[in-house]
Amino acid sequence: MSFATVHSRALRGLEFPHNKRVTVNLAPADLPKESGRFDLPIALGILAAAGQIDAARLDEYEFAGELSLGGELRPVHGALAVGLALRRHAGAGESSRTLVLPRPSAVETALVGGLRVLGAGHLLDVVRALLPGDAADASALREPEALPRRAAAALPDLRDVKGQAAAKRALEIAAAGELSLLMVGPPGTGKSMLAQRLGGLLP
Repeated sequence: MSFATVHSRALRGLEFPHNKRVTVNLAPADLPKESGRFDLPIALGILAAAGQIDAARLDEYEFAGELSLGGELRPVHGALAVGLALRRHAGAGESSRTLVLPRPSAVETALVGGLRVLGAGHLLDVVRALLPGDAADASALREPEALPRRAAAALPDLRDVKGQAAAKRALEIAAAGELSLLMVGPPGTGKSMLAQRLGGLLP
């Protein structure tokens, strides 16, 4: 974990508990945990356990982000999926939380809608927002501007295909049941033409 080896002047004032044993629990074990997106949550957990930030404020947020050795936040893969999952949980009756991400990832995740997303550039930006009492300053956490949405390109329509009733029926069943589909036949029988129109049947 990069936070444990930080010696940058930019992070003066934050202390790693060198004289204490630190255990990080990443349960459940069956879920994949690739990349460095857990760096920021782990660092904040250590700071909260050491009493350097207000642990009660953590309940209002969800965090993801990779930390450099100097404390800068780097973008992470899968931020959009994190935002979609968080919105789904909020729709299922769970309390809504603010998602804090590195700024490039926050811009991408702002496309989700119905979710408050904040971007940060440095670990200290997040720490200042979580300080106890009136010392907290969340001004460095900014709401990103969502990327412009592009109109989806029109897909070829299945009704343009003449004949091929059995093949069209197979496409409809595969799309409705989320099934795999294998097209076999000599060139010129319409496999590519039908495959191009499968996307128009999907939600």
